[in-house]
Amino acid sequence: MPEIRVLDSTMHYEDTGGDGTVFVFLHGNPGSSHLWRDVMRAVGPGRLLAPDLIGMGRSGKPDIPYAFADHARYLDAWFDALGLDRVVLVGHDWGGALAFDRAARHPDRVLGLAFCETIVKPMAWEDLSPQARKRSETIRTPGAGEELVLEQNLFVRQAFTGGVLTPVSDEDLATYLAPYPTPESRRPILAWARQMPLGGEPAELVARIEAYDEWLATSPDVPKLLMTFEGSPTLLIGDEMAAWCAANIAALETVACGKSGHHAPEDRPEEIAAAVSDWADRHGLR
Repeated sequence: MPEIRVLDSTMHYEDTGGDGTVFVFLHGNPGSSHLWRDVMRAVGPGRLLAPDLIGMGRSGKPDIPYAFADHARYLDAWFDALGLDRVVLVGHDWGGALAFDRAARHPDRVLGLAFCETIVKPMAWEDLSPQARKRSETIRTPGAGEELVLEQNLFVRQAFTGGVLTPVSDEDLATYLAPYPTPESRRPILAWARQMPLGGEPAELVARIEAYDEWLATSPDVPKLLMTFEGSPTLLIGDEMAAWCAANIAALETVACGKSGHHAPEDRPEEIAAAVSDWADRHGLR
């Protein structure tokens, strides 16, 4: 369970220590590298790494706003600290968005990109279900968002009991909850939740997403894999969004991985591992 100095803080990461191509697994909100434990065990050969994003998991919690740009800056520094160059990126939720963003900014350092249940483009409020819209509006409301996420600490509990088809074990839930014992420690979660790109806001993040969308559409030399799921109203990438990806992302393959909630690596780790392995082997990525 290594840890490395990154900028003014530290980042924890899991490292299988294998040989060959490096695969980097990036989690989202409110997860940690723990999300990838079963996927990484089943992916097969290669050196498999999974960092805890800054402020999350066992990584440090510096006094920063935890905007998308902050996460990208610390993640860039983590890649540099470990001397990682030509890697395969695998991302879920905000981890997928960070993978897209890094690939667009450092195209010479990515061999391939696999993703699921992530933010592929800016969204309109009308794209959300009434339940999701109400929740997002509450989280963005000053005071109400703090009460829900910081004081009641509902975001983590609901993610891994309601955002999955099968609630995680008490032991795994305790692992997810451990980094957030106080309201102050939960600020990174609230910051992420308030950054969903809805209705053109936050503008600086929407501009970054538009930039990585342009790269995704114009990078036919980089193989990409979309893993889709069905069976839950919490899914970010349903049929309509998957069709958008197929029409707008170059060199994309799509693999259906069964029924799942949003936090698919918990519900379908073996299917995700198999999809990533088969895709990587077909494209000579390891």
